[in-house]
Amino acid sequence: MGSIEEFEAARPRLLSLAHRMLGSAHDAEDAVQTTWLRAQAAPRDGLDNPDAWLTTITTRVCLDQLRARRRRGEVAPLAAELPAAQLAADEDFLRREDVSRALLVLLARLPPAQRVAYVLHDLFAVPFGQVAAILGTTPGNAKKLASRARARIGGGEEVPGASSQHREVVAAFLSAARGGDLHRMVALLAPDCVRTADAALLPPGAATTVTGAVAIAAETGLFADRIRASAPMRLDGRAVDVIAPGGHPLAAIEVATRGTRISRITITRIGAADVLAAA
Repeated sequence: MGSIEEFEAARPRLLSLAHRMLGSAHDAEDAVQTTWLRAQAAPRDGLDNPDAWLTTITTRVCLDQLRARRRRGEVAPLAAELPAAQLAADEDFLRREDVSRALLVLLARLPPAQRVAYVLHDLFAVPFGQVAAILGTTPGNAKKLASRARARIGGGEEVPGASSQHREVVAAFLSAARGGDLHRMVALLAPDCVRTADAALLPPGAATTVTGAVAIAAETGLFADRIRASAPMRLDGRAVDVIAPGGHPLAAIEVATRGTRISRITITRIGAADVLAAA
């Protein structure tokens, strides 16, 4: 392989690519380090595009990992199953790279070949000819894999009953919660609003049910970090905002409105069997 300067120039892009494929900052770092070791051991004769070559090596390393996970029956880890340090590292990478939180959640639910085809072509503009060579298939099949991934991720259909007014009210409330704007939150909550939440998501001794706009707004302000880690999605066909620190699902916030105010907030823990789709 060429000089370390060539590798370091390609490193940021390789890390970004590996992160989208593996869903973990630590795993992405390991994959890129493995790429460097393999590149050092490989002959350079006839190599005229080092960047494309490094992309191919990195992708194959990631693909091996994804297929190994699938053979072991592993599913994408939920936030509650991961150490706090890993969640923090993944969240930092996600924000620094400005990665779509919802997209990262959905990518983790794709089969390996679909995930690779989608990430390479749709996110990194790798030609289908190169995608096909990496996957050991034809360009036509590579296109089909990316298309199937796109369909599973995109969707884009409206959720029945989710009016534009409802979405605007929910978005305004979550924006106020992220910024700690207590007065705005109270204004958007009905006086008799009720918040219910799974006990597992709350500090020990915290009430699973809270009633009243002021009480709910005050409590919500304590969870601004979690709300900042949320993204609109669909959960089993319902419009929700999924809390996903570092791109790992934790909980779903479902909001009911009455006119221009919120009448109920339900926060439930997400399990491995829950079906997530793009909003």
